[in-house]
Amino acid sequence: MTQPPLTRTPGGAPIWRQIRDALGAEIEGGRWPPGARLPSEAELSRRFDVNRHTLRRAMAALSAEGQIHVRRGAGAVVTGGRMDYRLGARTRFSANLNAAGRAPGRRILRLETVAASREESLALALPRGAPVHVAETLAEADGVPIIHSVTTFPGHLTALPDALRAQMGVTDALAACGVLDYTRAWTRLTAGRPGAIIARHLKLPDGAAALFAESVNHGADGAPVEYGRSWFCTDRMSVISGDGSPPEGL
Repeated sequence: MTQPPLTRTPGGAPIWRQIRDALGAEIEGGRWPPGARLPSEAELSRRFDVNRHTLRRAMAALSAEGQIHVRRGAGAVVTGGRMDYRLGARTRFSANLNAAGRAPGRRILRLETVAASREESLALALPRGAPVHVAETLAEADGVPIIHSVTTFPGHLTALPDALRAQMGVTDALAACGVLDYTRAWTRLTAGRPGAIIARHLKLPDGAAALFAESVNHGADGAPVEYGRSWFCTDRMSVISGDGSPPEGL
């Protein structure tokens, strides 16, 4: 059955928004499962009888909502929708994604040993200028970026850089340094805009808001072992604290 063409009626929704709603409903309905590729721009433009500028606005809205991710050379790929990410005493990235049924991924953007800044010295209880390892990473769920982090570790954990370069997660990398367990000492959450470079890494529209988390983890002996500053894509995930979970369907 041929669909009637989209039109804008007086006081009605713009055509690009109608396209976003139509495609979003089809994604929610399971026509395209997570990881599936949507039809090409040309095919969708013909289907909705619109130009590519209008279609791209609708696709940008779906991307900002976390329903699709546009990959260069691969087109628009359906994500898994919004996921829950738990912040707790033992927050672990891979465990969070595995619990949500997502494939975790992490890319190292920068890894260097430098002198600690004032903030890093305070957070890690180190002398100003002490050596620290700084890792800038981009965490992904099913290949879609969700968290940009800059994490600082004390310089005495000498095996840590090589462990991270070997694609170990933070938990395994700290274990390689003798830190067999660690817990969250505190987390501070604020809302803001991450800036152009981080927004580009996270595939966010210019000026989009995100959730900023600043945190410190302590080892079993109570000494700080990790100072993190992370931007969360809240269009693609909900951040949950506490031990319980919302009821199914809420």
